[in-house]
Amino acid sequence: MISSGVVKKVKEIVENACKNDKANFFEYNVWENHILQVVQYGKSLAQKMNADEEVVEISALLHDYASIIDQKYRESHHLIGAQLAGKILNRFHYPKDKIRLVKHCILSHRASQQIKRQTIEAEILASADAMAHIAKLPALFYLVYGIQKMDTKNGLEYLRAKINRSAKRLLPEAREMIKDQIEAVRKVLV
Repeated sequence: MISSGVVKKVKEIVENACKNDKANFFEYNVWENHILQVVQYGKSLAQKMNADEEVVEISALLHDYASIIDQKYRESHHLIGAQLAGKILNRFHYPKDKIRLVKHCILSHRASQQIKRQTIEAEILASADAMAHIAKLPALFYLVYGIQKMDTKNGLEYLRAKINRSAKRLLPEAREMIKDQIEAVRKVLV
């Protein structure tokens, strides 16, 4: 059963953090063009794979929360984010076993970190995050060139590496869902 009250509260917390122009380095764009995409892909995969949809949705909402509230957590946002998720969910008296699952999903979602994913929900979050990077390429371009102000060469290297890491971590079900976008992105980033 989905605890829609908890999901709704978490959604509100994350969206409000995204609206905070002073703290959110990524701007509100991250909400509309990344977080909501990760949620959408995550829920779709959870349904296809009989995973805990609620755990996936909450994890998707919170997976980048640490770097949204403070840019200094960007490199460690998976670590800090898992801790913050636990604190947030404890406040709402969310079940401890589900908190552990959410924290593991967040901790292990990054392709650049070699943290073993031990649940299908963690695999789904990692895939959903990767899917959003690939399918929302304009948002990734905006991050690289608009927000981070990278030059063309370094930006292209960053984009290629990010997309390659993202594509490698896709579950077969996820790869099938966005196979056309993967092909298109690879053609763009030649």
